[in-house]
Amino acid sequence: MRFKIQAFCHFGTLLLTLHHQYKLETVKIGSIDLGEMPLFLAPMEDVTYKSFRYMCKKYGADVMYTEFVSSEALIRDIQKTKQKMTLFDFDRPVAIQIYGHDINSMVEAAKVAEECQPDFIDINYGCPMKKIIRHGAGAGMLLDPDKMQRMTEAIVKAVNLPVTAKTRLGWDHDSRIIVDVAERLQDAGVAALAIHGRTRSMLYTGEADWSLIADVKNNPRMKIPIIGNGDINGPEKAKAFLEQSGVDALMIGRGSIGRPWIFSEVKHYLKTGELLPPPTVADVVQNVRDQLNMSIEWKDNVRSGILMMRRHFARYFPTLPNFRELRIRLLQAETLESVQELLDLIEASYGDIRVDYTNVSLK
Repeated sequence: MRFKIQAFCHFGTLLLTLHHQYKLETVKIGSIDLGEMPLFLAPMEDVTYKSFRYMCKKYGADVMYTEFVSSEALIRDIQKTKQKMTLFDFDRPVAIQIYGHDINSMVEAAKVAEECQPDFIDINYGCPMKKIIRHGAGAGMLLDPDKMQRMTEAIVKAVNLPVTAKTRLGWDHDSRIIVDVAERLQDAGVAALAIHGRTRSMLYTGEADWSLIADVKNNPRMKIPIIGNGDINGPEKAKAFLEQSGVDALMIGRGSIGRPWIFSEVKHYLKTGELLPPPTVADVVQNVRDQLNMSIEWKDNVRSGILMMRRHFARYFPTLPNFRELRIRLLQAETLESVQELLDLIEASYGDIRVDYTNVSLK
C-alpha cells in the first residue's frame, strides 16, 4: 500500500495536550477497555459486512458492528440473517446489533446473538427507515419510551454480555426526548449509548444537532460512555463536534464509505492538529481491489461480490474531473475482468491525483 500513515511525533507532549483539552478518560464497555477517544464504525445495512469492516479496521477504527439483524429473522433461523453475524478475529472488539418491536423476540434474538460470541450486543433504537419503523422497531421505539426501557431491561437480564444501544434525538422536532431516553436506557442497564444527532423525521436531511448530544453528556445523572454520531465527514468536523459535545467517543458512518482511512485521518488530526495528505487515486484503486477481492472471497461468488461493492464504487472516486462516464461503467460492470480493466484505466488516467474530500456530500 502506497498510502502510508505518517508517524506521530512528540507523542508524549501531544497526548498530555489532548488530555488537557478534551479531559480524556479511558472508555470502557463492561470490562472491555477501548482506550481514550475510541472511534466506532457505525452499523450500516448492506455496508458493514466483512470486507468493509476489514478496511476500516486496517485504518484505525477501534470498534466494529455487524449490519443490523432482525430479531424475528434470527429466531426463525433464517440463514441469510445468521450470515450477517459471522465474526472474524480482526473485528474485535465487535458488537452484533439487533432490532425488533416484540420484547420476547428481542430477548430470544439477543440470546442467539450471544452464541456467536461478540464482545457486546447493541440494540437498534435509531434506524429511521419505513420498513423498520412501520412495526415500531428502530427509531419507532422513540414513540414508546416506556416499552423501550422494558425491552432494554429484559435484554440486559437475559444475556451475560454488555448491552449497548444506538438511538436518535427523538421522533420529530417537537419530541426531542433524548435526555430522558438516555436516563431511561442507563437505568435499564446499558453499558454505553450512541446518539445520532437527528430526529427520526429528519432521516438524513438537514444537519445533525450535537448540542442535544452535549446535553446528554453534560447531564450529571449520566455515568455511561456517550458516543456521538452524525455528519462526521472529515477530521476537522470530528474535532469540532468533540469540542462542542465532550462525548467519550465518536462514531463514523456514511463518512467512511469510500473513505475507510477517515479513521486514521481523524486520529492523526486529534493528536497532532495536522491533516494527513489525502491518498492518490492510485492508492484508492489499490484499496478498491483489496476490498473487492475480499468481498468475492467472502461471498464465494464473483457476481455477488461485485454487486456488494457497487455502493462503494460510487463513493471511492469523488470530485475527479470528467469521471461521470467511467463511474457509470464501473457501476454497471458485471464481471471481475471488466471491473479490473476499468480500475486499470482509472489508475492510468488519474493515478497521481490526490482525492479531494473537502466538499463531498454524505447524502
